[in-house]
Amino acid sequence: MNRLPNSILCLVAGSALAVLVAAACAQSAAAPPELTLERGVLESENGVVVSAYPHASRAGAETLRAGGNAVDAAIATGLALAVTHPAAGNIGGGGFMVIRFPDGASTVIDFREKAPLRAHPEMFVGEDGEYSFQIHHRSHLAVGVPGTVAGFALAHERYGRASWRDLVDPSVVLARDGFEVSERLARSLEGRLEAFRDYPATHAQFSRDGEPYRPGEMLVQSDLAGTLERIRDQGRDGFYAGVTARLLAEEMVRGGGWITEEDLARYEAIEREPVTGTYRGYEIISMAPPSSGGTALVAMLNVLEGLDVAAMGAGSPEHAHHLIEAMRRAFRDRAMFLADADFADVPVERLTSKAYADELRATIQAEAASTSAPGDIAGEPGWESSETTHYSVVDGDGMAVSVTYTLEGGYGSYITVPGAGFLLNNEMGDFNGRPGLTDERGLIGTEPNLARPEQRMLSSMTPTILARDGELVAVIGSPGGRTIINTVLQIVVNLVDFGQSPEEAIASRRLHHQWLPDVVRMEDGYMTESDAAKLAAMGHEISWGRGQGIAHCVFVDPELGMLIGVPDPRDSDGTAAGY
Repeated sequence: MNRLPNSILCLVAGSALAVLVAAACAQSAAAPPELTLERGVLESENGVVVSAYPHASRAGAETLRAGGNAVDAAIATGLALAVTHPAAGNIGGGGFMVIRFPDGASTVIDFREKAPLRAHPEMFVGEDGEYSFQIHHRSHLAVGVPGTVAGFALAHERYGRASWRDLVDPSVVLARDGFEVSERLARSLEGRLEAFRDYPATHAQFSRDGEPYRPGEMLVQSDLAGTLERIRDQGRDGFYAGVTARLLAEEMVRGGGWITEEDLARYEAIEREPVTGTYRGYEIISMAPPSSGGTALVAMLNVLEGLDVAAMGAGSPEHAHHLIEAMRRAFRDRAMFLADADFADVPVERLTSKAYADELRATIQAEAASTSAPGDIAGEPGWESSETTHYSVVDGDGMAVSVTYTLEGGYGSYITVPGAGFLLNNEMGDFNGRPGLTDERGLIGTEPNLARPEQRMLSSMTPTILARDGELVAVIGSPGGRTIINTVLQIVVNLVDFGQSPEEAIASRRLHHQWLPDVVRMEDGYMTESDAAKLAAMGHEISWGRGQGIAHCVFVDPELGMLIGVPDPRDSDGTAAGY
């Protein structure tokens, strides 16, 4: 009997083992773990997406499961929200994307809308000299040049790895085949139905032959599917040129708007350096101007860092007082200095410095409220709606993406482009309304944020990533107009100062102060009546109200090595998806 040498036998055995291992790996690659969706907290080893609607979270998580990275998943999620969350998800609006790579480097994508070429600082000043945006806020004149598609295309070009077609296809299917209307969406659409009658294309798209959609019914958006198909097949040119651009420009002419095909062709998203800071050893990575969010967030954290916040106790009068005073000062500086840095000299470095925070902290009295008055600055801020949406993504390699984007008001301008099926924003109101006018209601008229051709309007969106010792800690953000910044602030403080769990940090009650009007807005249940009385005795005027923000976030459990997706319990449709 012929015997093979031991070396050959080992080689054969090794080869056989290699084949078995390769086969097992191939089988594993062909069948990754099952996808899980949760309306509550979700733990996952491989990747998590948390967004306002389950279809969107699923689209993002399926992208991760198929081998895409966090940027790919963020694009798929955002496009799916444009179908399923018409109040804020969009291709007719704009926003911001913050990216942290596995090696700790970071960048941001700015796809904020721009003013059209015809824009000027007094475009919303009436014949009587008064600011008149509220008259125009649902008009074609209120629409800024949309940025979402350009932003997603730029992010994909530079940092994506899946095919563009695969990222757009889920949204095409949702629009073409329809999806079940949730109870929340049904209520939202029914509440706007009468107002939509003044916008025929919108009324037709979001009603069932004039009747409101009921929960469980299928919402099909064929015109939107056609637009998404053009985006899928032609990339950014499927929106900013050709059929879609022509349809949008024609609607502008019909309604007296100022956006032209030239405005669309000229629009560019831009990659910027993030605003960064530190808080008690944690690294803060957030959005740069034209968002005020990152600058104000870091400024407030710098002020709080010099105080023993933990010793104050979460939600105590002392804690609330110092939060309010930090907010007051950051929002005053927001009104004075923040704008599109391509058009104004924005002193971000100074505003986010520890030395400047020392100056601000020294002006806070321990037991007495400061005052806010228009005379504090020479200047009128635009109106900002709470109808925005935020979502968070982390992939299995540790790449993290935080995205906040918006149409501005709920359903934007209410204008759906006929034949194209998407709603247009009403972002022009985020420019300061009239040069030189600041009043106690919170209108601001400072120079930096006045409307100019191709300038991006100021925003409060604050997509943020938290890290420590080179490791990812959390992906945070929220909708809520100007309350966004303070919502993100309090989540960070809850985690860092009070050691709250991710679920507690998101669910905890919140407050808001924005310099003007000089009123503290508190969520019901933020503090007891007796504690509120103590805070009022310090000189704070308190207004109680409904929920503040909807923070759909992802956290990292370093001990277990798990990703934790936490939808905000304030949102009945918020969903975490992972595998």
